[in-house]
Parts: sequence; C-alpha cells; structure tokens
Amino acid sequence: MDKLWDPLGNIAALLGVLMCFVAGVTRLAGYFYILDYPSITVFIGGVGIMVMACLIKLHQLSRR
Repeated sequence: MDKLWDPLGNIAALLGVLMCFVAGVTRLAGYFYILDYPSITVFIGGVGIMVMACLIKLHQLSRR
C-alpha cells in the first residue's frame, strides 16, 4: 500500500499544476469559461489537488 501513495502524490501534483496552468492561460487569453466552468473554479480545483498532493507527500515523509 505504501508504494501506491508515492506515484499517486506525483500524479496529483502534476494534475494540479496542469489545471492551474490551463486556467491561467485561459484567463490571460480573455476567456472566462473552460467547458462551461468559470476559469477561477478550475484554478481553485487545481490548488486543492496540489494541496492534496502535498499532504500525501507529507504523509510519506512522516512514515519514513
């Protein structure tokens, strides 16, 4: 089970960064919606996923 957490944290971090990047670029391009969701909602979702990735990594570090 411990080997599952490390890749899960990396995938969550990558997904969160990607969501924030897409929301930022979309907003800078002048669009306010991404697939009928406000771009700020997508950005906040990306931040939430990055926080989850940080908590997974912290859990992994504390168990070692």
